[in-house]
Amino acid sequence: MQNQPLAERLRPQHLKDVVGQKHLVGTGKIIRQIIEQKQPTSLILWGPPGSGKTTLARIIARETEAEFMELSAVTSGKADVMKAVERAEQNRRLGMKTILFIDEIHRFNKAQQDAFLPHVEDGTIILIGATTENPSFEVITPLLSRSRVLVLEPLTREDIIAILTEATKTEKLNAKRLPKESIDLLAEVSGGDARVALGNLELALQLTKGTVTPEIVKTAAQKRVPGYDKNGENHYNIISAFIKSMRGSDASAALYYLARMLQAGEDPKFVARRMVIFASEDIGLAAPAALNLAVSTFQAVERIGMPECQYNLFHCASVLAKTTKSREVSDAMYAAQAAAKEHPDAPVPLHLRNAPTKLMGDLGYQKGYKWEADFKHEAGFLPSELGDADFFTKS
Repeated sequence: MQNQPLAERLRPQHLKDVVGQKHLVGTGKIIRQIIEQKQPTSLILWGPPGSGKTTLARIIARETEAEFMELSAVTSGKADVMKAVERAEQNRRLGMKTILFIDEIHRFNKAQQDAFLPHVEDGTIILIGATTENPSFEVITPLLSRSRVLVLEPLTREDIIAILTEATKTEKLNAKRLPKESIDLLAEVSGGDARVALGNLELALQLTKGTVTPEIVKTAAQKRVPGYDKNGENHYNIISAFIKSMRGSDASAALYYLARMLQAGEDPKFVARRMVIFASEDIGLAAPAALNLAVSTFQAVERIGMPECQYNLFHCASVLAKTTKSREVSDAMYAAQAAAKEHPDAPVPLHLRNAPTKLMGDLGYQKGYKWEADFKHEAGFLPSELGDADFFTKS
């Protein structure tokens, strides 16, 4: 047992020992009800690393008296799945329930996920899949429709502190060897991941036979890698929060999300492009010069690069967030697009057409039009089908 990683040795064995995820394991919540009724059901557990997906799956199996089989989508193929199904069929004939746990189920392709369907549908297996990616995009619809999707949240700082404190008791550590400030720091750099916190603690204990000071914790933890995947859902969540913070004129929030993206290695040109779009979409006529600033920022990012171009990005984001907002251009664009879609073939009024020949003039081309600034023809400028439509909101 001592050869096992600390995180594995301390993995909760019963629901009462689980820390966090009260919205799933608290009184009257779904996982507690599943266990109390001993009626396991197919689930997709969606949450960040170290939030307890595997732990909850194992506890559900143990406390509902089902056999637990575990596969990883990284190392397993369709043949492994079919072997598990064969075992589940044997269990079923003996009146036993089988839970098949698939870690990182999003890594299985469509054909591999399809292989589960008939066996989930007829009750041979109870499928519990774990994923860090949005199942809406990564898990096939028929499988989603046969499962309940449960969302796990990152563990809070208080949750991590509770887990670390329990670890000191379980491992019989002298409280003086792991002072409170070191526990607090371990929790702070864990990113809500219990496995990371316990791994850092284990390494810190190996680095010294004396007190685990904050300096030793920093050495063990090194630089925490932000929970950010440029191709994952968190990428879209953070850029969305960045845009919405600028739209809501909260400059501090916008800069926080900008800093997170850049520290995680986001392409600065991606951020700059989003600000160019924002300048027209959300500011528009309220401050036309915002577009010039955003375009200049994009050019500066291209020419200067990281890390110095951060000044340009933070400058631009601050201005865009603090600037008066207007959706007038965006609303007008959508209205114009809708009108063009509804009347794609409306003829251009004759008085707006050029008349390079006498015949065209005789037919009424350019009739009554005068070549002078701000000239407004009595017949207007839109096709008759649109009448006097105004795509701009009136103040």
